[in-house]
Amino acid sequence: MKKILVTGGTVFVSRYIAEYYAAKGCEVYVLNRNSRKQSKGVNLIQADRFHLGEALRNEHFDVVIDTAYSAEGINCLLDALGDYEDYIFISSSAVYPEYETQPFREDTPLAENKYWGKYGTDKIEAEKALLKRVPSAYILRPPYLYGPMNNIYREAFVFDCALRGRCFYLPKDGGMKLQFFHVGDLCRFMDILLMKKPGEHIFNVGNLNAVSIRHWVEMCFCAAGKEAEINKVYDDVDQRQYFSFYDYEYYLDVSKQHELMPDETDLYQGLEESFLWYQDHPDQVRKKPYFEFIDRTWPAVSHLP
Repeated sequence: MKKILVTGGTVFVSRYIAEYYAAKGCEVYVLNRNSRKQSKGVNLIQADRFHLGEALRNEHFDVVIDTAYSAEGINCLLDALGDYEDYIFISSSAVYPEYETQPFREDTPLAENKYWGKYGTDKIEAEKALLKRVPSAYILRPPYLYGPMNNIYREAFVFDCALRGRCFYLPKDGGMKLQFFHVGDLCRFMDILLMKKPGEHIFNVGNLNAVSIRHWVEMCFCAAGKEAEINKVYDDVDQRQYFSFYDYEYYLDVSKQHELMPDETDLYQGLEESFLWYQDHPDQVRKKPYFEFIDRTWPAVSHLP
């Protein structure tokens, strides 16, 4: 039975990871300030990662799974850790600049991405800090993560449109493509890393194929038991005012991941899981005022007849 430290453990990715390993019978510890409800089956280490003191010094962990957002966050944790075996860092595809050749490979030069800005550059610095001190660490760079516990208003926004009987406002013809990865597949891939210990230590992770935003919206509506009615928006309006994603299409080369883990969760199945979770936890999603903007901008056609 592995003893695992998960930083965070109260929101989306880190919470799902903590519950995933607790359900597998691992001894899971979560490190957070105890400002949110804790998951069942985990052990809380209540502390601020930037002021850890001796909170971790005498602990041994088989695995550390970290979602740090900065080099400072990495260094503070490493300074405080006692003994551990493996370290996995959940980074981001935001480390790749939008102007580089796609699909982005693990060896694509890293730099600021104009869409992600400081979030991406901070992840770059976090990766550098980690590899400088722990060259054996594994770094994962996912695209858009989705699945149960997603507190970001993406698929949940489309579910709300379906449940409220609203038509959906789609940027242009809906041909822009997005790449997703189910948070459960992220966990399964970490299992494989810990079991096989591959020589590669940096992996893009994601579904093998991207999907058009129109198809994604239609699948979200279908998962909610509805059929989507689409209004195409060609107006000169920032799509982030009414849609969950930037006007930015990118694609990761995930061939290294798929050599180790050939299968992936079917996107529609994953969206069904997301909808079932959202039905029971609508208050756990950070909602944005998309509906208010839509109703101000296109008041005559926002709702289905």
